Amino acid sequence: MALSPLRPSSLLRRLCGALLVPVLLSGLLLAAPQPSQAASGGRIGGGSFRSAPSMPRSYGGGGGGYRGGFGGGYGGGGFGFPFLIPIFGFGGGGLFGFLILMAIVGVIANALRGGAGSLAGGDGGAIEAPRRDGPVAIAQLQVGLLATARDLQQDLRGLAGSADTSSSAGLQRVLQDTTLALLRHPDLWVYANSELGQVPFTAAESTFNRLSMTERSKLRSEVTTNVAGQRLSSPSAAAGNADATSDFIAVTVLVASRSRVPLKPVTTADELREALRVIGSVPSADLLALEVIWQPEGEGEVLSTEELLTAYPQIQHL
Repeated sequence: MALSPLRPSSLLRRLCGALLVPVLLSGLLLAAPQPSQAASGGRIGGGSFRSAPSMPRSYGGGGGGYRGGFGGGYGGGGFGFPFLIPIFGFGGGGLFGFLILMAIVGVIANALRGGAGSLAGGDGGAIEAPRRDGPVAIAQLQVGLLATARDLQQDLRGLAGSADTSSSAGLQRVLQDTTLALLRHPDLWVYANSELGQVPFTAAESTFNRLSMTERSKLRSEVTTNVAGQRLSSPSAAAGNADATSDFIAVTVLVASRSRVPLKPVTTADELREALRVIGSVPSADLLALEVIWQPEGEGEVLSTEELLTAYPQIQHL
């Protein structure tokens, strides 16, 4: 007796299941809790994932290309499952790449639950209009500098004390001033890592928040903060320069942007210089959210080589 062909919706579910199994298994390894870190830190950030005011532009970014709204592919006919993966890409390894991939898989899984039949096309289902919000690029740049870069700590501390983090223009100034401060210390760059992902707008805020929490969890406490217009300082620790015996200062810049961020892997000082220029040039109109996190920030604290490499396992020696 001949076997009946699989319905398109069944095939889609099996393909999604085949993707989820290895992803979830790898996630068990990547999501292991971070060990306690030695240093307190500082944080500047803010942003809002508002709905786009108009139809998105043609878009191409890390891992794939985008044209028009992505909602037509998820909620209506248009194209099927095999074409979904290249549309939203991610780069880098570790927890960053895992969270970006899980955001994409989550959107696909929700689409399959909401209407697998219409995803396959050809079942007579109506095609939904494209969504108003295009994909969001999420870029992360981490730099490990020799701790003699105490001017950088002072610059970031001063920026936290004066910056307006309640507006896009203010956040863009923070981004520019931070990358400029890093660019002024090329002789002290030792380690760096860049990672780039692209996710649907509906998953962008939760993905950004998870990445932010991952970086913040590496700090013992937050001594100096200026987030969304609120300035706070820790009552239990005083802000100050790293101890003379400290090896490194680590800075993380995390950006969510409506526009493409052509960030490339960083393995040399020249590539880091270009990466700082690229990430610092995101325009305020496209800047959805920003986090600048650094350690140490507590007076007399130390971040050793071992602690740096443990907290930032993806970081590469330049």
